[in-house]
Amino acid sequence: MFDNVCTLPLSSELFAQTIHPTEPILSVGLSAGHVHTFRLPAVEGDDGDSEAELGFGKVVTQWRTRRHKGSCRSLAFSTDGEVLYSAGTDTILKAASTSTGQVISKIAIPPRSAASEPDQPTLIHALSPQTLLIATDSSALHLYDLRSSPATFTRNQTPQQTHHPHEDYVSSITPLPPSATSSSGFSKQWATTGATTLAVTDLRKGVLARSEDQEEELLSSVFVSGLPHRAGRGSGEKVIVGDAGGVLTLWEKGQWADQAERIVISRDIGGGETIDAITLLPDGLGLSPGNRIAAGMGDGTIKIINLNSKAIDGQLQHDDIEGVVCLNKDVGGRIISGGGQVIKLWVPRETAREPEEGIRAEKRRRGQEGDEAASEENEAEGNSDSDEQIKERKKRKKRKRNKGRDKSAGKTTFDLGEID
Repeated sequence: MFDNVCTLPLSSELFAQTIHPTEPILSVGLSAGHVHTFRLPAVEGDDGDSEAELGFGKVVTQWRTRRHKGSCRSLAFSTDGEVLYSAGTDTILKAASTSTGQVISKIAIPPRSAASEPDQPTLIHALSPQTLLIATDSSALHLYDLRSSPATFTRNQTPQQTHHPHEDYVSSITPLPPSATSSSGFSKQWATTGATTLAVTDLRKGVLARSEDQEEELLSSVFVSGLPHRAGRGSGEKVIVGDAGGVLTLWEKGQWADQAERIVISRDIGGGETIDAITLLPDGLGLSPGNRIAAGMGDGTIKIINLNSKAIDGQLQHDDIEGVVCLNKDVGGRIISGGGQVIKLWVPRETAREPEEGIRAEKRRRGQEGDEAASEENEAEGNSDSDEQIKERKKRKKRKRNKGRDKSAGKTTFDLGEID
């Protein structure tokens, strides 16, 4: 179904990743506060390069920098891809040029209370060219007006609106499609998950709906259209939500009080694995017809789910220990998974092939360098973690509010341009 054709080692734990809207560019945010931006191999036919078939070619590091004090918790590109927004545990939002990494402006995220207690960010989302959403640990959802250039932002600029759609931190933001009468073509409503509820907020009207208590923490979400439905019963448009118990819940658009269906994809005696990330897969993967999503799991697997048949079509292995905390699809339809200190690039199996000899030799050379760096890292680390330490680390990653611990002390920094 998919083959892993590239693995990028990271210098510290991955907390955020985002994909450029129109180009094969990936940016990652790390626990040590670094932000790195990569240009991935071009999609076949983009530039006429015979070596640039899906998944092959070179991964180029465009720029890298220590952007935040503490950890970088969230990243998002502007709708045109010209600006990369980042937010960290220093409670500063920074807007930077995508091409150079140069900071354009900064905004201080509002504190929790009049006592100025820091309110650390959990998510950033560019809803449209006019609106930027910032979610925080306290459940605040701030809306900033982007109609003026990001270069004119001031550090003490206040949000135009602030809502509290949940009782706990916002774990996911999913824009809903614009109405047929929309003149801008951009969404003005979005669904969020937080704690055990789903909510829908409108740009002008505020929080429109909040679901019943689902009795399970909701972690991730994605909007899907074109699903099978009976005449007069729904429109086939649903928000798919992943929870902490290994269950996907399907929510009919416009009926937000409670879930409509459930798909159990992980269930053990002690409870299923968390579904920390979801992305919609493209059509034409050489599979039978059907809407499919990829779900990043707390046990390091990626499950391919057919929403039409409500069955698991396949499984990929990102890591044997670390969970998948980020999952995206780039402009070429490739899956990019992230978790622990590794990013992996997956391509549809029908497009995978043996690369040219020159590329193969380059990968061998870079792989040897990576092995040497890994060896030095292992020596610096000393004894491996105990089973209890591993379990505790996984628990910390399952809740985004706990982002901020830098576990990279004493470790060798890898060249992020290396491919193994």
